[in-house]
Amino acid sequence: MAREVLEPLALFLVPFAAYALYLVLRARYPLEVEHWTGFRVSIMTLIGLAAAVLGLVVLDAFAPRGHGVYVPAHEENGVLVPGRIE
Repeated sequence: MAREVLEPLALFLVPFAAYALYLVLRARYPLEVEHWTGFRVSIMTLIGLAAAVLGLVVLDAFAPRGHGVYVPAHEENGVLVPGRIE
C-alpha cells in the first residue's frame, strides 16, 4: 500500500527538488521566499502532477499481469492452503 502512495508522491516532488538543487548549484540559498514565487511554484506543481499521472499510467501499462485463475485460500485435510494463481 505504501508503494502506491510513495511512487506518485516522489514523482510529484521531483521538480521541487530539481529547482532546489538548481538554486544550490547557483550558490543561492534555496529557502529564501523570493526564489519561490507563485508562478514558479504553480509551474512546478503542474509539472509534478503531470509526472505523477504519467508515472501511474506507465507503471500500470508495464505492470506484470498474472496469468491463470486465482484459487483462494482454503482448508484441505485440516491444513490451511494459501491462495495462489494456477
